[in-house]
Amino acid sequence: MSTSHIALAISSIALAVSAASAQSPDTRRTELLRQRAAIDAELRALDAGPLPAPQSSAAPQSTRADRASDSAEIIVTGKALSLTTTVTGQTVTTIDNRAFRNTPATTIADIVKLSPGVAVIAGNGPRDVGVSIRGSNARNSFGARNIQVFEDDFPVTQPDGLARFDLTDPHAYGAVDVVRGPSSARYGNYAIGGAVNFRTWRGRDIDGAEFGIDGGSDGYANFYGTIGDAGPKYEYAVFGSFVRADGATGHTNYETGTVNALVTYALSDRDRVTAKVIYNEGEFQLSTRLSLNQYARNPYQQGCEAAATAAPGCGTISVLVNGVNGARVAQTANEGDLARNDRRTIVGTRYEHDFAANTTWRTQATFDSRMVNQPTSANPFKGTLDSYNISSDVTNRGTILGMAATSFVGVFYNYLDNQSFTFNKSPAGRNGIGAPTQTVFGDVRNMGIRAREELNLTHDLQLIAGIGGERSIINVRQTAYTYPVNANPVLTLIPAERRFWNIAPEAALFWQATDAVRLHARVGTGYGTPQSGTLFVTAAGIPGNNVGLKTQKNTGVDLGAELTIGDTLRAEVTGYYEWFRNEQVSQSAGVNLLTYTTNAPRSVHRGVEVGLGWKPLPAVLPGVHLDASYSYNDQRYSAFVERLTSGAVSTVFDRDGNRIPGVIPTFVNGRAAYDQPDGALAGLGGFVELTYRASYYIDNGNLLKVPGYTLTNLNLHYDPPKGDGWWSRLSLFASVQNVFNTTYVGSASIIANSLDAPSGQQNPASVLMNTTGSIYAGQPRTIYAGVKSRF
Repeated sequence: MSTSHIALAISSIALAVSAASAQSPDTRRTELLRQRAAIDAELRALDAGPLPAPQSSAAPQSTRADRASDSAEIIVTGKALSLTTTVTGQTVTTIDNRAFRNTPATTIADIVKLSPGVAVIAGNGPRDVGVSIRGSNARNSFGARNIQVFEDDFPVTQPDGLARFDLTDPHAYGAVDVVRGPSSARYGNYAIGGAVNFRTWRGRDIDGAEFGIDGGSDGYANFYGTIGDAGPKYEYAVFGSFVRADGATGHTNYETGTVNALVTYALSDRDRVTAKVIYNEGEFQLSTRLSLNQYARNPYQQGCEAAATAAPGCGTISVLVNGVNGARVAQTANEGDLARNDRRTIVGTRYEHDFAANTTWRTQATFDSRMVNQPTSANPFKGTLDSYNISSDVTNRGTILGMAATSFVGVFYNYLDNQSFTFNKSPAGRNGIGAPTQTVFGDVRNMGIRAREELNLTHDLQLIAGIGGERSIINVRQTAYTYPVNANPVLTLIPAERRFWNIAPEAALFWQATDAVRLHARVGTGYGTPQSGTLFVTAAGIPGNNVGLKTQKNTGVDLGAELTIGDTLRAEVTGYYEWFRNEQVSQSAGVNLLTYTTNAPRSVHRGVEVGLGWKPLPAVLPGVHLDASYSYNDQRYSAFVERLTSGAVSTVFDRDGNRIPGVIPTFVNGRAAYDQPDGALAGLGGFVELTYRASYYIDNGNLLKVPGYTLTNLNLHYDPPKGDGWWSRLSLFASVQNVFNTTYVGSASIIANSLDAPSGQQNPASVLMNTTGSIYAGQPRTIYAGVKSRF
């Protein structure tokens, strides 16, 4: 333990004794016990090494000195119970900026893939990413569903459960926390898989300005900068970037700009206010999703400028010639100019007031506006989705029956105003907007209360218990437009109003078995109400209110162990088993009928997650370190019967025991790295990184698999510690991604099984391989280089 920490502990005791001398015996005892518990916790954390007790990581972490600095804030900002940085008794991984600071970090996939339990795929566009925690978002081909996403503890998941990961630039982040397992007791609706919290750079870490430029293959360029500072009463950091690229796949150019700011100001010794602003606008060209056969012939969609002269394997969409009805014509993505032009604005403010030294009241409000213009297919989509999120809570750190305790209770309310429109596309490129096909107006509301208790039963054993209750209301109205030939348009109104009550309890035990070993056992629950868009098609595959669709729920058990030996070894292993009820799945009702959403009555998710951070030769080569994450997911239906229909023929198939499509069973990431720790070359280093993804099914019948892959990345960098020389203000890197130019599937949407009418049997994989609208190719070999300077 450093002398500074000893001095801090002694000073804390002296202040506590001085203050307690004027108090009553009972009050004095309570205060002294609270102070002792806090000091004991800090001592245990210091003795255990660089990893904070509540969470673990296989990726590089901030040092204990950094953590201690965090606790001795220039401005005290952490008295209320944090969402993700102090989660106890649950599997959590923090990925520090040092793991991705000297890499291209073109998308957040470069960050979160370093955490066990996480799998990533390419999303709907060149910068979008699909993130799955324990398979939670596997069926969604873009963004995040069934995961709650935050930034600096402000919500960036809207009340309908959707978060997009192309919102900001990874260069803005100082750390990312990944919380795994069902967590609705703490995070509410849609926290079935857990939560992710992106934390931007702090002003004290910037302490001036940093500007950089990254460049790479296919016209990639990123110009970015951050300014920040901190003083006795304030702290701020403002980030901005402009990114553009041509894309390796045909028709995937993009340009996007981001502003991201966080400001904190202390109004008094007891009052603090924090403001958050995120603004992002992007222009993204999109390719079409392919069948597996098209991908095999032409993965990067070369020679696909026009349908009439297209090369083999080019994807096309079918567009109405007049934009209303009748004849259709095939267009490539280039001819139709498929694109996304989205704008996102998030403004939030948080107020904290200390009623006493150990009691903090926090109130937070966030406005989130998502404006979308997406001519991405034969049915362009436009909409404005504005949401409001308000929460208020109280955190008390005291004692219960002489045991140190942290008590939390809070209320929350969020609201989404949905105004969206879908159209037919005409052949006139991006501006070819034809007749409307549907409008959706309405709102989604969630409101509730949550409570949590963290109780130190003994010096080394902690009990955590929590519960959340939530009322969700979906009140939306769809108007569907059809245009019979030689007849008046037909309008069909489908009102859908659903109300749901959900309760989510959780309980955990956290045991510091030895100074180096921590163990936890947890039971958690999660829930996710239906999305509003799933309520407008019935189980018969026709427009109507899908009244039978239920909330999906899961109950999960975690058993985990963490080993920390100084800064030499950090390891974690977690086994989990989750029981799902009414998991929501998409089904095809048959030929010329609409796809609808139904519930699979029961399914089982189970797996193992392993993380490792190891310096194998600390005495001889202290700069050598190995970092790895491993995830195994075995997820199957245990009760699900699916009906397939073709014309007059209809057959039922039992999916019991089938793997759930979209879930990647094995995902591994590993790095062997060297960073010179001291001397004239301090900061010089590099690594070799391997990423492995196993093959996985993309249909309920488990007939068609997407092939797996292994990618190799190389990195060299120079990031010297701050010093007096001008060179200490510069950082440089060079990186080769996908060194061996492997062609692989970057993203695959789930496809529906189909029926062979004469035989009444499922069509085989050879037929499914021609189903379009599924596959995007991954990134081929790409070279990047970057330089940044600190001032």
